[in-house]
Amino acid sequence: MKIIPIALTIAGSDSGGGAGIQADLKIFASLGVHGTSAVTCVTAQNPKGVRGIQAIRPDMVLAQIEAVFAELPPAAVKTGMLYSAEVIRTVAKFFAGGKRPPLVVDPVMVATSGALLLKPGAVKALLGELLPLATLTTPNLDEAQILVGAKLASVEDLRAAAREIVRRFDCAALVKGGHLRGLREAVDIFNDGRTELLLQAPFVRGVSTHGTGCTYSAAIAGYLARGCRLAPAVEAAKRFVTQAIAKSAQAAGQDVLNSFWRRPLGRFQQKV
Repeated sequence: MKIIPIALTIAGSDSGGGAGIQADLKIFASLGVHGTSAVTCVTAQNPKGVRGIQAIRPDMVLAQIEAVFAELPPAAVKTGMLYSAEVIRTVAKFFAGGKRPPLVVDPVMVATSGALLLKPGAVKALLGELLPLATLTTPNLDEAQILVGAKLASVEDLRAAAREIVRRFDCAALVKGGHLRGLREAVDIFNDGRTELLLQAPFVRGVSTHGTGCTYSAAIAGYLARGCRLAPAVEAAKRFVTQAIAKSAQAAGQDVLNSFWRRPLGRFQQKV
């Protein structure tokens, strides 16, 4: 019988299926990893925006995590939308106790549509309690500016921010520069305190990129669960998310990332 690795995502549910838990589980499946989940929030959203958020009680979030670890211990974990200080502290307290698998923290703060996905009072808990436990954090440009308290306007700024995150939080950093103006390529900087990587890929024009942050961090967690070391996992995930965008599809006229780009999509004919 084939044995496959396990990964856990602790994040919010996206009813539109493009981000959050739904995106993470698709990525895990694509990489041959058994995906487990702990839902932190239920959101009512679609590609146009977030219509509502209902938080899950912290004790229920903890119960989900404990249930997974009891029978399906993950080889890697990622967090996404945690929303409140109470949930962040609950997750941090669990991972602060004893040996833990690699933890990828995607510091989800604001949706692409502009909706707040992290309560203002929760930032302090994220910085002070969860990031010091992380193996890697994966902030986008806006999130990295909050983490380091400085404006980032160039690739050199990204490099400085990654170094500062490593110094300040004692975890590796992947600072994503996809929102930097004036670049011809999507540039990210990885730094773990020993190795620095400049990751580049051509921009794919004309495609909505809703869910790329979740896809990127989930792919890193998936590769870690498969036994990759951190730097190679980040490099592989960069290639993965680039192809997911480049080979995107449409559903009801909406762009959707192709999480299963390794398997060509067949042609479907709408029934009349």
